[in-house]
Amino acid sequence: MKFVMTCTATAVMCAMAQTALSETALDVQADVIDTIVITAEDDNQPGSSTVATGEQSGTRDTAEMLRDIPGVSGSRIGGHGTDPTIRGQSQNRINVLLDGAYVHGGCPNRMDPPTAYAPTASYEEITVIKGVRTLEYGGGAGGTILFNRETRPFYEDEPVRASAEAGYRSNGNIWDAAIDVSAGSEKFFGRFIGSHMEADNYEDGGGNEIRSGFEESNGTLILGFTPDSDHRLDLTLEAQRTDDLLYAGAGMDSPVSDNDTIRLKYQAENMPGMLDKLKIEAYRSEVAHVMDNYTLRTPPMMMDDMRAPSTSDTTGGRIVLEVDSDIGHWKMGVDMQNNDRDADRFNDTSGNLNSVLWPGVSIDQTGAFVELEHDLELTNRIIGGIRYDHVTSDASRADIDPPMMPMSPNQLYSLYYGATAEKRTENNWGGLLRFEHDLDSGDMLYAGISRTVRTADATEKYIASNGMSPDARWVGNPTLDPEKHHQIEAGAVLRGDKWELDASVYYTDVQDYILRDRNHNNGGNGNATIYRNVDASLYGFEASLNYQWNADWSSNFGLAYVHADNDTDDRPIAQTPPLEAVASLDYKASDWDAGARVRAAAKQTRVDDDASTGSGLDVDQTPGWAVVDLYGEYRVNSNVTVDFGVDNLFDEEYAQHLNRSSAFDPTQIQVNEPGISAWVKLHASF
Repeated sequence: MKFVMTCTATAVMCAMAQTALSETALDVQADVIDTIVITAEDDNQPGSSTVATGEQSGTRDTAEMLRDIPGVSGSRIGGHGTDPTIRGQSQNRINVLLDGAYVHGGCPNRMDPPTAYAPTASYEEITVIKGVRTLEYGGGAGGTILFNRETRPFYEDEPVRASAEAGYRSNGNIWDAAIDVSAGSEKFFGRFIGSHMEADNYEDGGGNEIRSGFEESNGTLILGFTPDSDHRLDLTLEAQRTDDLLYAGAGMDSPVSDNDTIRLKYQAENMPGMLDKLKIEAYRSEVAHVMDNYTLRTPPMMMDDMRAPSTSDTTGGRIVLEVDSDIGHWKMGVDMQNNDRDADRFNDTSGNLNSVLWPGVSIDQTGAFVELEHDLELTNRIIGGIRYDHVTSDASRADIDPPMMPMSPNQLYSLYYGATAEKRTENNWGGLLRFEHDLDSGDMLYAGISRTVRTADATEKYIASNGMSPDARWVGNPTLDPEKHHQIEAGAVLRGDKWELDASVYYTDVQDYILRDRNHNNGGNGNATIYRNVDASLYGFEASLNYQWNADWSSNFGLAYVHADNDTDDRPIAQTPPLEAVASLDYKASDWDAGARVRAAAKQTRVDDDASTGSGLDVDQTPGWAVVDLYGEYRVNSNVTVDFGVDNLFDEEYAQHLNRSSAFDPTQIQVNEPGISAWVKLHASF
């Protein structure tokens, strides 16, 4: 059975439609770029939503687009670099892979999360997997986001393919353009993807100007060798340059944020014997990021000129095998990843080093996993797996003592944790067991349990930000234990003549949850931002419903909720999104579509907003809100489409609950969303 929903160029709509049918066992082929495709993966897993990108971005930041999926939220810091959250879990509690590569950002304050280096025009599809469906990608208990490219094979009657798109959004004077040109034969091909986007500051619904401008250019060259239909070798060279990024949610802006990535991928299928598939991948990513408080803004009175250059270099690869046997289908593999990070903060007024933010941090991780899908009978199957990761971490510059400042990184670690940045090793074990039962007409019931283990990242372990006072310090904890997530989930995919429902519930018990907190009990050493292990629990649900009223009219409904507790201290975990909902009504004609959608969130009252007694990571309780979007698409012919819409039709002034902290100190800043925004996008293929 196939379900392909043609929808507006805004990924807003896509994501909505996507989630309404996401995670279903429908088998949909994405063979055109101007559609939104909702499909489960080939292994018949609900909970996996695939969005064909194309012009669906609606001239928006990539992760901002993903927030339209129920269960996916994100914290805004400006107009670029929205940081995604899945099921209330963010940062490296979710896996983000850009065409198979891990790209770790260069900003300790996460101005540039991995999605900031993934312009939608550069990828065919984005797959969002909520929860734990496989152990292949490591310890992301919240979920996984896969940005995928796939260049179709060339044949004699089609030696050249090309497409172009251009878009404009009124609020913020945002425009973007992209080209995608490829040429080849049955054995060789070359492809170039280029995109450019420029944005000014937008206004929120109250008419307030929000610092959010930026300029971004991206170029990707792919060279491929396809000797036959079962073998493929790709070399990808990618460069992204992002300049003049303004951030309302930080005490600094970013004049430069660059990324260069190289990938080499080999894939083989239908190999002799039982070997079904072989995948070999290697990559290298280099990020160079600079933030300061004087190039793009005037520093506040009595504040010096501050600058923080940083680098984040990631090298990795994986080998994955799939094997058919008498007892079932095996998937097994090994992977490795090394991330090296350096960041310093300088007082450019005095010319002195102020802080060694990331003191030569190196985190190495080598993992291996094996999974088996075994059919118990025609309608039942069981999926089980195990994963092992060996992790080492070190900070080679932790003894550097900045002049005019009180302490080196090691002295800060010793003051707050009684330890220094010695090399540490972890041996982490994870597992997955899942049962699926097929009902009539493709319906499914499923239940699963999993254990995933997440090591602390470079900031949680080693950040060493000196402050003008102890209260303004931000100090990582080299002694942190890795998080152990034990998750249970159950759900159903059901359908009737006119409707399809996908619903799931989950509960996660976390041992050694890594909590960003305040130092409340350390004598005269102030209320510094620190990290410590606590016990935690999270539970929630997601539900998506698609209803086909008749041949022309359809609706999509989505609902998601997560509840997160710090069990050790008996208080809520900060930065947890509230109950969120989406609903739409769509009309489809022969050559045009139109629709309306409501996005809404309840008031978030469960907060940790008092830094004197808790973490203070929430700004405050966030009021509930609801906004209306209109959208449409006109298909000029088989090669040209025009998409258009108006977001936040009634110009509501509102903010998502999730927020960020300042780059200078732990002050929390909540950034309002854009007010009314009209947009249009043209896409043409040749």
